[in-house]
Amino acid sequence: MTQTPTFDKPKVELHVHLDGAIKPETILYYGRKRGISLPANTVEELQDIIGMDKPLSLPDFLAKFDYYMPAIAGSREAIKRIAYEFVEMKAKEGVVYVEVRYSPHLLANSKVKPIPWNQAEGDLSPDEVVDLVSQGLQEGERDFRVKVRSILCCMRHQPDWSPEVVELCKKYRQQTVVAIDLAGDETIQGSTTFQGHVKAYEEAMRSGIHRTVHAGEVGSAKMVKEAVDNLKTERLGHGYHTLEDEALYNRLRQENMHFEVCPWSSYLTGAWKPDTEHAVVRFKNDQVNYSLNTDDPLVFKSTLETDYLMTKQKMGFTEEEFKRVNINAAKSSFLPEAEKKELLDLLYKAFGMTSSAFAGKL
Repeated sequence: MTQTPTFDKPKVELHVHLDGAIKPETILYYGRKRGISLPANTVEELQDIIGMDKPLSLPDFLAKFDYYMPAIAGSREAIKRIAYEFVEMKAKEGVVYVEVRYSPHLLANSKVKPIPWNQAEGDLSPDEVVDLVSQGLQEGERDFRVKVRSILCCMRHQPDWSPEVVELCKKYRQQTVVAIDLAGDETIQGSTTFQGHVKAYEEAMRSGIHRTVHAGEVGSAKMVKEAVDNLKTERLGHGYHTLEDEALYNRLRQENMHFEVCPWSSYLTGAWKPDTEHAVVRFKNDQVNYSLNTDDPLVFKSTLETDYLMTKQKMGFTEEEFKRVNINAAKSSFLPEAEKKELLDLLYKAFGMTSSAFAGKL
């Protein structure tokens, strides 16, 4: 018997990584097909090695990708397939709209320096990666009836890639791409202000490309302030450590900043210490604008249900709060206004509420 989901209504997800949401079966299939050695031969063994059950540091978590990304990167067929299967995965979770993010450069093996994952040089460029992912997402959207948009990631340790990332955002803005992100190891000193990132975000601002930034996950409130003031981010990936700076937190509340919260992820990456109150509890109590997201379900051995169950059981979240969270996610999505209104109407109807009834709750 299948369990009834904790929140059995349409959901919106804004923070999930494509390369952290691949089916283990697909990794094994392409490892075998391409003759790339993997540390395991079965799904169970692979999940034990890639997956996490207890907290590790953020750099240790990021090292997990080294195990399996070589099986996918550089393969046109694999890249399109993981995008398509991602949409199927989200459909099963009851998601009606999702924004999925990835670094085009980390899936390429040509016109990228350095070539990632120790791949031999090939002929798959970051530009073509975006095209392939967009095709896979659009086919998934058609087959599984989930609306999907994508976000292209700059990587903190590779500021030289960032100017191309923003150009790809511009080129593919009609083919699923809606925003730019800055991801990777937040502990790299001064990485928010690396020139490549700053210039890319300035160009995004000029070109009307939406902006989100991973900040305040394991980094301090200063990282959040830099993301807001230097990169002019419209949303914050995680943002938990904003609470260390009460003035900044109050300012961002006033500005209705959206926090992309990933509760289960924050436990496993050590971004949240379980003997303290989770930032999301404060966000809930203060009626802050935030969403609930999986982040990297492959590595965290999770689904969206994991995050909803965790917040309900451990933090006292209610059905009403889950409705509010999803309405806020839709309002803070990077969809054009007309499409955003359609999404909101769908949610209001499913939640049995009117938009005017909800207006006072934001």
